[in-house]
Amino acid sequence: MANNLSIRHLRAFVAVAHQGSFTQAAKHLHLTQSSLTATIKQLEQQSGLRLLDRTTRRVLLNPEGERFLPVAERLLSDFDTALSDLQAVAEYQHGQVGIAASPSTIACLLPTVVQAYRARHANIGILLRDDSAAGIEQHVLANDVDFGVGGNHSDQPDLSYTPILRDRFGVVFSRGHRFEKPVLADSSGSTPPPETPLPWQALADEELLMLSADTGIRAQLAQTPAGNAIRLGLDRPAIEVSNPAGLAALVEAGIGLSVLPALAAGTRSFEHLAFRPLSEPAIYRDLYIIRRRGRSLSPAAHAMLQLLRQTFAAMPLPAHVECVL
Repeated sequence: MANNLSIRHLRAFVAVAHQGSFTQAAKHLHLTQSSLTATIKQLEQQSGLRLLDRTTRRVLLNPEGERFLPVAERLLSDFDTALSDLQAVAEYQHGQVGIAASPSTIACLLPTVVQAYRARHANIGILLRDDSAAGIEQHVLANDVDFGVGGNHSDQPDLSYTPILRDRFGVVFSRGHRFEKPVLADSSGSTPPPETPLPWQALADEELLMLSADTGIRAQLAQTPAGNAIRLGLDRPAIEVSNPAGLAALVEAGIGLSVLPALAAGTRSFEHLAFRPLSEPAIYRDLYIIRRRGRSLSPAAHAMLQLLRQTFAAMPLPAHVECVL
């Protein structure tokens, strides 16, 4: 037999048990006495047992009713607590928002967003996971975070990718390297500034250090016509590093140069190094808001995503980085 009992049956039973009267219980629940009586009758029919003994003066629990009362009270308490938790989340009283992003995004762009969000929703926790492009996608797929900000590493069919930022690839090198010296004057006789773009071909004879293959930076470089034309050695680099901080240390030591997008080159790890954009052709990295298809965001996460969009669109961005919303 199908079980058609609901929370209203439990509330009715507990109210009658506590009040000892159908009349008082009906007033407490704002029901008519006939409606309450019908609800209790349904409960007893579904359970196959009488739970209450009716006398001329009071309604008393029989042994079966006494055993069932604490169970009904616990179920109601659990339900009410769960409902209160949901309402608290909807009202931003508690909860957590998770974002997966590259170390450069977290370091350069998210502090402003986090500060503004905390000022509005102080009771909401924030989880930031820094990872490679592949790792960001996996965190979103596994529902470890609400959304990610990163590159499209593998075009996962279960993920949606919404463009938000783009930055230009350039070369990172140690101070004193020949690339830091002004390039030859142009036909007008003026000397271009140090950040004048370098052609990719200028890297042909340089020792290049690369991030590991699981990064979106490395994946995009492998697809660029410039990378193929000058044979960057992406298939078997002499030295590859799994994180930007380690890469920066090697470049600073003078072991070689590296090719990075401007946002990655603008982090604290690279503050003692120089950057020049590359041209012929100019290559850009696209960053996306990455979400799991078919998964809705909590109100707190939705508010974070909206604030992130608004902040990125309004904030002054580093050189060679632009918002594409």
